[in-house]
Amino acid sequence: MKDSILKIECNQKIAPDVYKMVLVGDVSAVDKPGQFIDIKLDGFYLRRPISVCDCEDGKLTVIYKTVGEGTEKMSTLSQGETLDVLVGLGNGYDTSKSGESPLLIGGGVGIPPLYFLCKRLISEGKKVSVILGFNKKEEIFLEDEFRKLTPRVYVTTADGSEGIRGFVTDAMKGLEYTYFYTCGPMPMFRAINRTATGSGQFSFEERMGCGFGACMGCSCKTVGGYKRICKDGPVLQREEILWEEI
Repeated sequence: MKDSILKIECNQKIAPDVYKMVLVGDVSAVDKPGQFIDIKLDGFYLRRPISVCDCEDGKLTVIYKTVGEGTEKMSTLSQGETLDVLVGLGNGYDTSKSGESPLLIGGGVGIPPLYFLCKRLISEGKKVSVILGFNKKEEIFLEDEFRKLTPRVYVTTADGSEGIRGFVTDAMKGLEYTYFYTCGPMPMFRAINRTATGSGQFSFEERMGCGFGACMGCSCKTVGGYKRICKDGPVLQREEILWEEI
């Protein structure tokens, strides 16, 4: 973890209530897909944890949805402004377990960290498939970016306005994969756990206090006891999660 002052290169709307922010500076503490940053905002006591969408050549990209006063404030920030950011938080995804044909499954704003993961897996020579889940066509983002990385991209919409009608689990049926990685809301996690074959990793979206394990506010019960999503996660193995407890 490193406390860095990062400059905003761009902050633009890419879908309804969804923004893409590119930050420039010392982001060397980010070394694994699935890690996150914690942004300090003037006038707010708690920092805002946001997953890393991409990190390359001193530039860090995050994609966030305006769901409260903090992210609403973020959406008003302009190019050239600076932010105090804790960089390189969380354990990140373990790509060594992926096998030759991993499957990435993302829902809504859980999709961004899978982009960085997809790039890493492809650089390791893996044949990657991706499922992107949205409610409707207007909410789709990052589809074109994923298609530039792999031809095996499947889009689902709950209302059937684009791609496969239904949920990410509808796209999973019939696909062959050696391992899976996912990020998204808890109802999606439960559905994936009922549907998926084999092992995988879940990156949890959780409200956090400190962001680095001091407050114990984001604990999750596992087979090995309580784990802090911010410090011991946000990525947990399928086999260690006590599904009946969440």
